[in-house]
Amino acid sequence: MFFDKKDIFFDLDHTIWDFDKNARETLQELYHTYKFDALTGESSPDAFIDAYTANNHRLWGLYHHGLIDKAMLRKARFEDTFSQLGISPSLFPWAFEEEYLAICPTKTNLFPHAHETLAYLANNYRLHVISNGFKEACETKLAHSKLVNYFQTIVISENVGVNKPNPAIFHYALKNGEAAVGKSVMIGDNLDADVRGAQAVGMDAIFFNAVGARRPADVKYMIADLRELQSYF
Repeated sequence: MFFDKKDIFFDLDHTIWDFDKNARETLQELYHTYKFDALTGESSPDAFIDAYTANNHRLWGLYHHGLIDKAMLRKARFEDTFSQLGISPSLFPWAFEEEYLAICPTKTNLFPHAHETLAYLANNYRLHVISNGFKEACETKLAHSKLVNYFQTIVISENVGVNKPNPAIFHYALKNGEAAVGKSVMIGDNLDADVRGAQAVGMDAIFFNAVGARRPADVKYMIADLRELQSYF
């Protein structure tokens, strides 16, 4: 289907690196370390993690579009979670956030068939990353999960100064990777940042839909498992 392509650009979080699973593991550990059960009244961290996950996704959506900055995202995701659970945000210990940022990127849970698929694609295509994640975290994730060697170039929005879906980061990534827009494909989980962002600059895009969302009318290509890419390329 895409046998004429030469360059494949991947999102990292929620596409290759399983952000929610890695975050859940980290939050479970820290919930008990910081004795959050005394604050929430719940021995299980599930309610805390669910609230955090929803707030984090919402805030990252704002960050993608430049409506909040990195500092606000980091501050609000836990404070908003405490507020949602009926706990004063002033009680949130910021050492928790620092430990979370140190531990979570070292987790190595990937989506099923990630290494298998990347190894397959790397035989015939040049692979790249375009991530809106934070620089230090992205570099740690790629290293600890042994992903670095698959990719010719790695573009992190914090280094470029603009986030997906801004066309500027796609143009930068194409130029940096010496890739032609008509010979390139973007693969990612975020409809706005990855799929529509790429389509807006003329790139084909594949929606990685691991959560069973309905395919929008403007999205031509969709997969639920990374291994499906082996039939596309």
